[in-house]
Amino acid sequence: MQTTATINAPARTRSALGSLGWIWQVITGAALVPLAGLHMIAQHFMVEGGLRGFDQVQAYLSNPIVWPIELLFLASVVSHALLGVRAVLVDLGPSPRVARLLDTVLVIVGIASVAYGAWLTYAIVSAA
Repeated sequence: MQTTATINAPARTRSALGSLGWIWQVITGAALVPLAGLHMIAQHFMVEGGLRGFDQVQAYLSNPIVWPIELLFLASVVSHALLGVRAVLVDLGPSPRVARLLDTVLVIVGIASVAYGAWLTYAIVSAA
């Protein structure tokens, strides 16, 4: 007589942020390749000495095409990084309540970071 042992893995709750977050992390990761390349070329390789001064940054960001691209770069970096932090922390196996709290905190940190970056970009451009 042969017996079969069954091993049940602990049930994990899936959140909407988990599934959509993974897809968003893939999208932002793919977007980071051209955005980071464009940023590096424009900010470091096209400038004598490899770094723009404040006046040069103001002139660069005053271009109506450039600042939305830089803000898109910022939003992509922040969301991609925070989703990576979330993935590491969720792998530690927090309770569903802690996982929801973690999601909330990371969303707030992400929104605050992008809002601060947008405000700072506006402040630099408007100081010209």
